[in-house]
Amino acid sequence: MPRPKHYSPAISRFVVSILYHEARHRRIPMTQLTDELLQKALRGTHGWHIATHLRIAGTPALHTTAPATAQAA
Repeated sequence: MPRPKHYSPAISRFVVSILYHEARHRRIPMTQLTDELLQKALRGTHGWHIATHLRIAGTPALHTTAPATAQAA
């Protein structure tokens, strides 16, 4: 079986349970709730800025320590 291309961190059963119950309460999918919560919590952080610069530059976000800058066309 091929290895996944992206890292998928394990989430504790307790947190999954919280997400499940909160998503049911809000009547939205767990994946949508998780994405919204993580984006809200991480917006403006160092990691957010690096990922944003990499996306703008079209560079895959793989193990980098310095933000990439977009090249002028």
